Amino acid sequence: MELSFFIEQMNNGTPVLNGSELHNYMSKLSYEAMQVTCTLNNSFHSPDGMRALFSQLIGKQIDSSFSMFPPFHTDCGKNITIGKNVFINSGCHFQDQGGITIKDGALIGHNVTLATLNHGIAPEDRHSLYPAPIVIGENVWIGSGSVIVPGVTIGENSVVGAGSVVTKDVPANTIVAGAPAKSIRTGINLK
Repeated sequence: MELSFFIEQMNNGTPVLNGSELHNYMSKLSYEAMQVTCTLNNSFHSPDGMRALFSQLIGKQIDSSFSMFPPFHTDCGKNITIGKNVFINSGCHFQDQGGITIKDGALIGHNVTLATLNHGIAPEDRHSLYPAPIVIGENVWIGSGSVIVPGVTIGENSVVGAGSVVTKDVPANTIVAGAPAKSIRTGINLK
């Protein structure tokens, strides 16, 4: 299987059935990601060295304005897209098979989890995986310890309060907080 075909299937929401060719390829990518993240997380790297490793992890060049504090964890890596002036703080976990897009100027706090896969609900389907993308808009700030679930889009300039669980789309210029996250303020203008 080619990486481009895998990404296309994930971005189309194709179910990943346990033991299928898609599932086996996903496992292969997981081991590759573990190898790169082990190197990234277990020794010091200059900012340029960190960016080179992160580019290797996601399979595409990232902008020189990208910054991150390891450790960073992912079980795929190849379906992450990062804009300019993005900062990812330490301890984040990205389950990116379903696609994670982080647009320009976004800030991701400590220990944030972005999860793009759901399991089947029925016991006989529990080992199947259902991908759905996460999109983080421009200038979004996600507070420490937040969890963003599959299929969620967070609109530009919005803020996710620390410890929130975001289960629904967040409109632009909105502050949300809580578990599940609810709007606590709208009309933010950060420009």
